[in-house]
Amino acid sequence: MRSVIVLIICLVLLAVFGPMLAPYDPTAIDIPNRLQPPGGQWLLGTDALGRDILSRLLYGARWSLGLAFLVSVIGLVGGTLVGLTAALGGKTTDWLMMRTTDTFLAFPELVAAVVIAGVLGAGTGSLIFALTVTGWMRYARVARGIGLSLETRGYVVQAKLAGVSLPSIARWHYLPSLVPSLMVVWTGMFARAILGISALGFLGFGVQPPLPEWGTMLLDARIHMRSSPLQMIWPGLTVVACVLAINLAGDALRDALARESEA
Repeated sequence: MRSVIVLIICLVLLAVFGPMLAPYDPTAIDIPNRLQPPGGQWLLGTDALGRDILSRLLYGARWSLGLAFLVSVIGLVGGTLVGLTAALGGKTTDWLMMRTTDTFLAFPELVAAVVIAGVLGAGTGSLIFALTVTGWMRYARVARGIGLSLETRGYVVQAKLAGVSLPSIARWHYLPSLVPSLMVVWTGMFARAILGISALGFLGFGVQPPLPEWGTMLLDARIHMRSSPLQMIWPGLTVVACVLAINLAGDALRDALARESEA
C-alpha cells in the first residue's frame, strides 16, 4: 500500500511540477537547431522544429498523467455508483444496470474510444469523454459483486431493518469494503488511461499541437522515425515506464491485500 501511495504522489508531483523543471519553452521553434542529438545544450536532443525534447516530455506529463488521472477518477466514481445502485436497487434495477454494463463491455475499449473521439472531433474534451464512457464498466462489476456479497451480512441486514436509508448504508457499510478492491482496479485503469490518451494522441484525436503530450510527440516524430529514431524512443519509453510502474504497484497492492485477508 505504501509503495502505491508513494508512486501516485510521485506521478502527481511530476504532472504538477514537471513544467517548472523544463529548461526551455516546449513550444519555442528553433529551426537552425532542429534534430540535434542528445547531449550538450539539449540533454535529450531536439525535434524536427528545434524544440527541446526533455522540456516537451516534462510539460507533456501534465497532459498525459493529468488527463489519465482525471479520466480514471471519473470512471471510478461513475462505475462505483452504477455498481452500488445495481446491488442495492433490487432485481429489476440490477438487471438493467448489468445489461447496460455488459453492452459497453462488448466493445473493445480503445476501438470504441477512437470511434467516439472521431465522431465528436479532435480535442481534449472529446478525449476525456471518449475514455470516460469506455472506462467505467470494470468498477461497476467489482462494486456490484462485492455489494451483493455484503447484502446478507448481519450489520447490513440490521441497518435495513432499522430503516437506514440506502445511501447511508452504501456510504457507511459498503464503501469501506469496496475501497481496497477498487483501488486495485483503479491502478490498472490509470495505466490503461495513459495508454489510451497516448494512443488517441498518436492518432490525432487527443491534445492538439503545439501543446506537448506524449502521444502527440510520437505523432510528430513518426516521419523522422528512420533518420532520427530517438524522437519516438523518448516519449515511447516514458509511456512504457509509467504504465509498467503503475501496473507493478497495482500488483504489489493486490498481494498486500491478499496477505491481509489471509491473516
